[in-house]
Amino acid sequence: MATVEKMPMLQEGYEKLSTELKRLKAERPLIVDAIEEARAHGDLSENAEYHAAKEQQGQNEATISDIEGKLSRAQIIDPKDLSGDKVVFGATVTLLDEDDKPIRYQIVGETEADASKGRISYNSPIGRALIGRKVDEEVEVSVPAGDRYYLVSKVEFI
Repeated sequence: MATVEKMPMLQEGYEKLSTELKRLKAERPLIVDAIEEARAHGDLSENAEYHAAKEQQGQNEATISDIEGKLSRAQIIDPKDLSGDKVVFGATVTLLDEDDKPIRYQIVGETEADASKGRISYNSPIGRALIGRKVDEEVEVSVPAGDRYYLVSKVEFI
């Protein structure tokens, strides 16, 4: 029997998914109304509005199902409750690149990742390379642009 894999996320990510789920569920009656209106136009085989509304309904239901699955497997982690010297989910890590330029990332869930804000997924190449590392350890990361080398200079739980 397959086990259900927990999906770690921050409280913020859980709330964001919950809000999106409520929004999508609220759209359901609007989509049904659009389908009914398009159906009233006659011949369904050549009715572009009907087909577009049905496609939108399918996408909406698939997204709802996906989000409900993520929320049901959610394991909410508060970084402030964590401690230690290893990089784990929720940790904020300061790295030094090859030019000793500091780079700071927080290890978060897939739904919260936003590299422009310094939040990377634990499943990303850099995230996977950092998990389990300690301060003063060197990390080699293979990214599309080539191999990168970093030094873990600080691990915080903020």
